[in-house]
Amino acid sequence: MKTQPSFDQKALEKYLWEAAVILRGTIDAGDYKQYIFPLMFFKRISDVYDEEFENALAESDGDLEFAAFAENHHFQIPEGAHWTDVRETTTNIGSALQSAMRAIEQANPDTLEGIFGDASWTNKDRLSDAMLTNLIEHYSQHTLDLKNVPDDKLGNAYEYLIKEFADDSGHTAAEFYTNRTVVKLMTMIMDPQPGESVYDPTCGSGGLLLNCALHLKDEGKEYRTLKLYGQEINLLTSAIARMNMFMHGIEEFDIVRGNTLSNPGLLENDELKKFNVILANPPYSIKSWDRKAFESDPHGRNVWGTPPQGCADYAFQQHIQKSLDLGNGRSISLWPHGILFRDAETEMRKKMIEQDQVECVIGLGPNLFYNSPMEACLLITKTNKEESKKGKVLIINAVKEVRQDKNIAYLEQSHIERIYKAYQSYDDQDGFSKVVTIDEVLKHKASLNMALYVSNVDSSKVQISLDDALANWQTSSEQLSNSMDQLFKELG
Repeated sequence: MKTQPSFDQKALEKYLWEAAVILRGTIDAGDYKQYIFPLMFFKRISDVYDEEFENALAESDGDLEFAAFAENHHFQIPEGAHWTDVRETTTNIGSALQSAMRAIEQANPDTLEGIFGDASWTNKDRLSDAMLTNLIEHYSQHTLDLKNVPDDKLGNAYEYLIKEFADDSGHTAAEFYTNRTVVKLMTMIMDPQPGESVYDPTCGSGGLLLNCALHLKDEGKEYRTLKLYGQEINLLTSAIARMNMFMHGIEEFDIVRGNTLSNPGLLENDELKKFNVILANPPYSIKSWDRKAFESDPHGRNVWGTPPQGCADYAFQQHIQKSLDLGNGRSISLWPHGILFRDAETEMRKKMIEQDQVECVIGLGPNLFYNSPMEACLLITKTNKEESKKGKVLIINAVKEVRQDKNIAYLEQSHIERIYKAYQSYDDQDGFSKVVTIDEVLKHKASLNMALYVSNVDSSKVQISLDDALANWQTSSEQLSNSMDQLFKELG
């Protein structure tokens, strides 16, 4: 088998991105991913199949039957469904591509079912035979096998494409992209260990989960025993997440598709499956969710109450808490600052704090959410806090620990290290961190607003977003309505 010399990371990224350039003018930027990622994955598994075949052939002294055995391959590629079969097709190429992808999915039902998504490859108005030929020939320039392109290199390139697609499409980016520097901080704080289970209830492209495995790998620990779980509502994005795992060489994972709030997909004995570590960047302040169903949730997730219709943040947070292992469960979730002090959620926040599962709150700077100027925060919880931390919450005000670059911001390594060290030391640092008691928080009406506890924040400048204001108004209206109903009942 002919192979090209291994190329460096930047050359690989440039080569893969150039496929998107071919689509320019015909396909919207927001749709690149539904064509490029499946095509790239198709090429990868075809090339790896050939590599495995050649290796098995050499091992068996040319035994073709042995080389084709399923045991010698990660994935099965049925006859007529290989990349070269599609490459040799000259007409109705989209139909040939679609047929090959479906055949591969059917031949690998336990691992690849639905992984190529549901893009319409047969729409010749968008994808002419000439354009598809150009795409296929572009990807045929290089062999994407393990020898030329190891998992870590391809995985990094895949994440580079996710970022590029996010930048190119703008409004769709938040679906599947979380600031990588924040992800690094979140992973360091959670510190997943070999053999633990890790879950992301709104996993997007799987970046938070993958980073847990890569974190262990960087530390020289056994990362393959990490059990990765995720749920994602969007069909394409869930497929991208699964491809992302395979591109990184991760095979022990379970990513399900569906609405986490209305239909949690990871169950065990008809109950929510429990996990050692949960990392999450849920969609914030969503208004379109089934609040009525959550009031009588069959999984008992409304442990602190039912959030207002205009803001489902605490529905997700309660799902997270209910999904944690009771022995050593720990979670970290990325939210807008409003979750710390909004009036609409006072009672739920009060119950959360009273249960003594909030370990730490970290305030982050603006623009860390993709395409959004709002400030973010990290909420860290534990089901079983260390004795020295019981009855306490660590507040870290890291709002100024941020580097602004045009309309996006990121954490520099020095920022990450300072925040992480403050979390580790769990003590007071003037103007940066403070350990407060639960009683103290409750005296402030369960508000975790940083300005109340860490002096470098000006409380007069704390602003509430429009969504937060609407959530507060909605809850107040509901409370007034309930009070009036009660009054009329008492008056007869």
